[in-house]
Amino acid sequence: MGQSASTSRRRSSKSAAGISSAAAGPDSKNLGEVTTDLDDSTTENDYTLNLPDECLACIFQSLSAGDRKRSSLVCRRWLRVEGQSRHRLSLNAQSELANVIPRLLLRFDAVTKLVLKCDRRSVSIGDDALILISLKCKNLTRLKLRACRELTDDGMSVFAENCRNLQKFSCGSCRFGAKGMNALLENCGSLEELSVKRLRGITDGAPAESVGPGKAAGSLRVICLKDLYNGQCFGPMIIGAKNLRSLKLFRCSGDWDTLLEVIADRVDGLVEVHLERLQVSDIGLAAISNCANLEVLHLVKTPECTNMGLKAVAEKCRLLRKLHIDGWKTNRISDDGLIAVATNCPNLQELVLIGVNPTQLSLDKLATNCQNLERLALCGSETVGDAEISCIAAKCTALKKLCIKSCPVSDHGMEALAGGCPNLVKVKVKKCRGVTSEGADWLMASRGSLAVNLDAVEPELPDASIDEQELGGADIPSVGGQSTDVNIASSSNGRSTSFKMKLGSFSGRSLVACTLRRWRSFGSSSRNNLGRS
Repeated sequence: MGQSASTSRRRSSKSAAGISSAAAGPDSKNLGEVTTDLDDSTTENDYTLNLPDECLACIFQSLSAGDRKRSSLVCRRWLRVEGQSRHRLSLNAQSELANVIPRLLLRFDAVTKLVLKCDRRSVSIGDDALILISLKCKNLTRLKLRACRELTDDGMSVFAENCRNLQKFSCGSCRFGAKGMNALLENCGSLEELSVKRLRGITDGAPAESVGPGKAAGSLRVICLKDLYNGQCFGPMIIGAKNLRSLKLFRCSGDWDTLLEVIADRVDGLVEVHLERLQVSDIGLAAISNCANLEVLHLVKTPECTNMGLKAVAEKCRLLRKLHIDGWKTNRISDDGLIAVATNCPNLQELVLIGVNPTQLSLDKLATNCQNLERLALCGSETVGDAEISCIAAKCTALKKLCIKSCPVSDHGMEALAGGCPNLVKVKVKKCRGVTSEGADWLMASRGSLAVNLDAVEPELPDASIDEQELGGADIPSVGGQSTDVNIASSSNGRSTSFKMKLGSFSGRSLVACTLRRWRSFGSSSRNNLGRS
């Protein structure tokens, strides 16, 4: 008995090594031996046999990736059900992956979401491997490529012909060009989301081939372009996407004013626009103002945009709910533009001002007219002091989350918050020299349900930038235009609710996996005990 159990454990360990390496990347050489190494000696006492495969698959889906791998080694049935129920797969896309793709996708034959990532210092898979994947995964709906530099236009063209059900595509640091993108758009008529970052194939000195919408013209909802030298070659695609709702442009070279005018004239359903470090001026903002359904606008480090352009947007885009402005401390957007927003956009729920200097005049207007304002961030503002915070505390009755960063605010401002903003649940204060730990503690003591996060340390080179988490987890609305707010209620001890949730989720998953294994082994152990008695 002891020798048999030892042999079984050795077999299980050997199988675990093969499966783990297969799921992680291209180093799986024993994948074909997995099914032969599994021990089914206790199958007759397996109480999970009463569970249908669908129920077992649901249990597997509630486990973490590591627990899924370990559970799949229990027996052949669990290996089969786990493989057939796995819809998402992330692979290390080094060149060696090509050798195990047939066996890998024979087991995971229901994959619809695939991620292929390669280390920048390694050689990635080539066209042959991508084509093989497209033949094995014809039902693929999502594909993400990262640093797959060996892929060419020819490989992308064949892939697009084989995977016509693709709905989301994202690529970064790849070397194929406009021909490959056009093949994707022409064959994948259901494509809804497209994200392209650092596409090396269109950065050559020669004029880039234009990228058109193809058959995806009616399905594209979200387009995101980042770090593209010839990003404007995607202009025909953007203009032709008649149902486009979200357009995000980050660090793409060239003058975008003229293109934005054409886009606004042809695409009338835009709900969300992100412009970051672009050459765009008030002309481009005036064009965007023609999008009457606009709800979300991000202007990040666009120094040529002034109060005039913001006024044009505010006067015509009265449905605006979220506005992020990083003025880069150019002082070209100030009270005049913000007062126009307060006057014309009563539905404003989220306002982020970075490197902008609003005064009590504009903040009073915003607090008075925008009664739905729930999230406010003021960062790197030289004019936001205790008087401005007192104004916010007195008039922003709907405010739930407030972030103050690198502003001349003191403990007196914290005292004002103690008696105002009745719906406030979270305050984050960073790099404000006048706010002490005593002031933050007093605020927490005055309002026990309020989460206060204080970072009073002032570095030598202060940074006024802000991310979504600092604002409190405010998220971008979905394609359907509905917003989803992530609840982050951090406490003063530094442990956030999200951390506790992750810890609880981890414990729950481990408990499920452990219970499942014990349930199966119960019959075997009971039989052994009866034999001894």
